[in-house]
Amino acid sequence: MFDGNMRDQVDRGVQPVGAALVNMGITADVMTLVGIGMSAAAAVVIATGNLGWGLVLMVATGLPDLLDGAIAKAAGTSSTRGAYFDSVSDRLTDILLFSGVAWYLSDVRDDQYHMLPVAVMGVALMISYQRAKAESLGFDAKGGLMERAERFIALGIGLFLGTFSPNLLIATLWVMFGLTLITAIQRFFKVWKQASVGRPQPPQRPVNRRRARDARRSQREPLSGRWRKQ
Repeated sequence: MFDGNMRDQVDRGVQPVGAALVNMGITADVMTLVGIGMSAAAAVVIATGNLGWGLVLMVATGLPDLLDGAIAKAAGTSSTRGAYFDSVSDRLTDILLFSGVAWYLSDVRDDQYHMLPVAVMGVALMISYQRAKAESLGFDAKGGLMERAERFIALGIGLFLGTFSPNLLIATLWVMFGLTLITAIQRFFKVWKQASVGRPQPPQRPVNRRRARDARRSQREPLSGRWRKQ
C-alpha cells in the first residue's frame, strides 16, 4: 500500500542523499551489505530481550534499504543484478528480524507463541513469491493491506509495545498475521483474475514456403568441389 502510493515521492526525496554518498565513494552494493549487517545486529539484540535497542537498530536498518537504490541511480549503475541483490537482501532482513523475535518469545514464554513470528514470516515470504512469480509470467501482483513497508512499521510498533509487556507484542503479531494472510489472498485472486482473462499471443510471422523449401534443399545438396577443397 505504501509502496505503491509513496515510493516515487520517497525516491525523489532521497536522490540528493544518494548523490552525496556517491561523491563519497560509497556504492549501492556496500550500502546493501551494511543493511544486512545492521539487520543481523538488530535480530541479535531483539533475541537477547533488548527490544528498545532492537527497535532503534531495526529503524536504522531501513535507511540503507532506502539509499542503495538512490546511490545506484545517482551513479548510473542500476542493473538487474543490483535489483536481484536488493530483493534477496530484503528477504534475508525479514528472516533475521522475525527469527530474533521468535527467539525472544521462546525465552520469555513457556507456550508455543514463539511460532507466531515464524508464521508471519512464512506468509510474508509467500507474498513476495507471489509477486515474483506473477511478474515473471507478465502479470501484476502489487498491492495489499500488509506489504513490506507496513510489516516493517507494524513490527516496530510491536517491539515498542513489547517493552511494556510481551503480551502486547504477541497481540501485534496476531494482527500482522491476519493482515498478511489477507494480503496473500488478495494477491492470489488478483493474479488469478488476470490469468483467467489470459494474455494475447504475439502475432506469428507468415511462413515463406518457397524460402523454407529452398533452405531444406540446400541442406541436402552436396557441397561444390571448390568448397570441399577448403
